[in-house]
Amino acid sequence: MTGSMNFDKATVLPAYCLLIAVQEKTGLAEHLVELRRRLIICFIAVCVGFGLCYAVIDPIFAMLSKPLEAVLPPETSLIFTSYPEAFFTYLKLALTCGIFVGSPVILYQIWAFVAPGLYEHEKRWTLPFVVCSSFLFIGGAIFGYMVVFPTAFKFLAGYSGESLRLLPSVSEYFTLTIRLLLGFGLAFELPVLIVFLGLIGLLDAYTLRKHRKYAILMIFLAAAILTPTPDILNQILLAGPLLVLYEFSILLVWIVGAKRKKAW
Repeated sequence: MTGSMNFDKATVLPAYCLLIAVQEKTGLAEHLVELRRRLIICFIAVCVGFGLCYAVIDPIFAMLSKPLEAVLPPETSLIFTSYPEAFFTYLKLALTCGIFVGSPVILYQIWAFVAPGLYEHEKRWTLPFVVCSSFLFIGGAIFGYMVVFPTAFKFLAGYSGESLRLLPSVSEYFTLTIRLLLGFGLAFELPVLIVFLGLIGLLDAYTLRKHRKYAILMIFLAAAILTPTPDILNQILLAGPLLVLYEFSILLVWIVGAKRKKAW
């Protein structure tokens, strides 16, 4: 009898472990398939956005060139120093604008991939998160273009003079512009990230208030990295809205925390 029980344990335990391992692998495989599907949808959204933007690339190019053209010396314009430079710049610009056009779809796919791991009352935040994320991402880029770009490029062009002439390369200018547009867009996603962490219980309003001084330091460091000039004015122009968004995030996390307690 004992031998039979020992035999059963010796047989059942490895089989049980094998079953658990198979289930874990199956779950991982399903997640990978789901991730692949979401990435394909994101890729298609960016491709569609790229095609739409490339169809109107000349007006986009002209619009994004205005902050620099406004401060260039007379009879000076953007130049390209190699044959493919302008072509590849157009492609990069269309791709970047395509990311902004497809950002609502991309942000929804990110949320849809994460949503199955959330509670039912947390899934109700899907639409607000997607709408707010898209608005802040695009709004951050618009803020950078409308507010920071004019003062930043005026500062940089101020070094031009009789002995030092500015001849901006189209590739260099738009590489910087694209980096800044994406950087401002991502920086303005701060409230969404904070509220999401509050929604899943990793942050609360008390912790955010307690560590406010460290957040202010990190915001000014991020502003110093993102702004293309070393002057304090441009850093304040970016850090100011981020500080407001941080304070607004504290209020939202407090509201989310109160609703989570009611849900429980």
